[in-house]
Amino acid sequence: MARKPSSFIDPVPGPFVAIDFETADHYADSACAVGLIRVEDGRITRRVRQFIRPPRDVMVFTHIHGITLDYLEDKPDFAQAWPVLTSIFDGASFIAAHNAGFDRGVLNACCESAGLAPPDIPWVCTVRQARNALGIYPANLANVCRVMGIKLNHHEALSDAEACARIVMAARRVQSS
Repeated sequence: MARKPSSFIDPVPGPFVAIDFETADHYADSACAVGLIRVEDGRITRRVRQFIRPPRDVMVFTHIHGITLDYLEDKPDFAQAWPVLTSIFDGASFIAAHNAGFDRGVLNACCESAGLAPPDIPWVCTVRQARNALGIYPANLANVCRVMGIKLNHHEALSDAEACARIVMAARRVQSS
């Protein structure tokens, strides 16, 4: 399972935040849930799960994540949720996500729609880490977690974010060995 190719380099040492979004529809600004895991000194120090009322009353992906519009009715919109979320990024060296382009796009679109600045932090993709540092193929989240023995409740934002954090931690261990 593990290999250490010379091309893998941890982009930035230090604390990091793993993130996962679930979306309501096909638009990037439709976050309906986010999970955030903060890791410092190789251990999880903070977990945040936040449900978010999406900007449109359309739920295309309930069949994937199980979140319904009725459940989100009394939840904050992204702008209201942001003050709770933003502090977890303070001092983080990077943000990690599985298929980081998707989650970066959602975060940027939600921030833009709310008139907020997204965190100015580099991103790391755990799909690439699973392939390059850990030698796991296919590198979809469910398979990576199966191979690594990580418990996963797939498409539950906090569970997916914690899986990403554990992938980064494992890749760091491989890199340092």
